[in-house]
Amino acid sequence: MREHVLPVAMLFVALGITATGRQAVAGDVAVAPRGEYATIDTRLATETIQALTNGSAEDRQKAIDQIKAAPDKYAPPVLYALGSVLFQDGKKDEGSFWFLAGFLRAAFDAARCADLSAREAVAVLTQQYDKPIKQYLLQDLDKLQALVLQAIEWDRSTPYHYDHRWINLHGMDAIISGLDVAASPSPSPPLSLPKEQWDDIAEKTRAEFLAGFQSIVASRKKHDGQGQ
Repeated sequence: MREHVLPVAMLFVALGITATGRQAVAGDVAVAPRGEYATIDTRLATETIQALTNGSAEDRQKAIDQIKAAPDKYAPPVLYALGSVLFQDGKKDEGSFWFLAGFLRAAFDAARCADLSAREAVAVLTQQYDKPIKQYLLQDLDKLQALVLQAIEWDRSTPYHYDHRWINLHGMDAIISGLDVAASPSPSPPLSLPKEQWDDIAEKTRAEFLAGFQSIVASRKKHDGQGQ
């Protein structure tokens, strides 16, 4: 069984404990989720992100080529990482596209995730990677709109052949499942919303994704216009 490393602060929340009046402990706590959570396959994503961020130049390029050849196989965190690597390499438009594609797919996985606490993973991922890309895209609003539309069409036409339950590992249910190792694993609650709802959820997510960026563009243009 693989271990999933979770921040101490999240462990406190899962236990209903606060750190008020006590010094917070630095570092991470390793929790091995049990039951259905133990079947969630994050191996490819973990290995690919490792190659992208810490691998040799050869390993990194190989990972980039593999993702581009079969992007349907890679969970959103990989797409975020790919976008960041390409952006840092000077391929700013391409990097921005993959960042947006990862953002959109992560938002869909969050929307179909039954554990509401796990949905916060999208904000964490986005904040980890978005600052330089956001600054770049806000310099050219037409480019931003074009890349958003490109990401939506790519998402609509690209299958989902990865384990969408990756996001569940960031929720409280997964943490709780691994806390009492002496007890027999209890049946896991449903990890995802019913599959028959997914198509509608996906389209709603795309619509909200587009509307969100349209709002940013409109607000930015209004601000720039007032500044003239």
